[in-house]
Amino acid sequence: MKNISRIAGTLSSAAIAACAATAVLAADIFVVGGKPDDPFWSIVKRGAEDAGIVAEAQGGSVTWLGPQNYDNLGVDAAELIRQAIDQGADAIVGPNWVPEAMDPAFQAVTDAGIPLVIYNAGGIEAAERLGAMNYVGSNDYKGGFAGGEYLGNSGKTNGVCLNTLPGAANIEAFCSGFVDGIQSVGGTGTVLPLPATSFGSATAVAQALRAHLLQNPDINAVFAIGNVDANSAVSGIAQAGKTGQVHVCGMNFDESILNNIKTGTQACAIDQQGYHQGYLAVSILNSYVNYGLTVPTREILTGPGIVDSKNVDATLAGVKEGTR
Repeated sequence: MKNISRIAGTLSSAAIAACAATAVLAADIFVVGGKPDDPFWSIVKRGAEDAGIVAEAQGGSVTWLGPQNYDNLGVDAAELIRQAIDQGADAIVGPNWVPEAMDPAFQAVTDAGIPLVIYNAGGIEAAERLGAMNYVGSNDYKGGFAGGEYLGNSGKTNGVCLNTLPGAANIEAFCSGFVDGIQSVGGTGTVLPLPATSFGSATAVAQALRAHLLQNPDINAVFAIGNVDANSAVSGIAQAGKTGQVHVCGMNFDESILNNIKTGTQACAIDQQGYHQGYLAVSILNSYVNYGLTVPTREILTGPGIVDSKNVDATLAGVKEGTR
């Protein structure tokens, strides 16, 4: 419809009507995610923006909304969801990080008749509860479980999960999965909760882990809930004088983590394919708004997968392109 006026002067009224009947509706899609400078979320954002190329070619748009920090995650994210509604979103993508704080905002989306896709956090359970079309993302519990099981099968018997975002549903699931995973192969797992202000702070996380390792000398495995924390964990282990004794696995990765895996400084990383999370969520909503297309598979899993020394080289190629 937006492009019909450009050619109206050269078409008959019947032809204009035919164009109107087949015209593509422009989809203005709002995506709520993490901080754009967060290494993991920058990849998710890249995926959403790449899918947005199609939306923009059809006259639509993709708008990214992210918090300034993670200090008050649930409340801030709920406010971003409401901003998307107020700004006339045709469709909304969002993670269900803190259900208690965010569910009322998501309910406002579906109550307004706005198509919704939950991604990254919350799982199919959140999508069902909130009336969303699909869930796109990893299974957070299984991601943590895979890390714990991997480290346990590698001979590590006592592991700790660094939780730098206590209360966030997906982070809690990572840690509970890790504990269950290492226990499933005969090990022991615990959780070290840290203030949310420590998330992304290399100094705070490294110092906290160093102190914890010195106080608990039997710990020989660490699970990190994000790539920034994984790098910090490697540093904290070194500061405690335990390099080579304490092995690290963590959610997500960047080039430095993959190089650590190549050199043996880090054992593994859990891949949830953030690029696919952003790309698929936006693509699903754009095709639904424009054409009424749906994907019958409501739970679209992008992970977990394990990256270790066996497949690290292939993964590095994707990192260089900004998609892994």
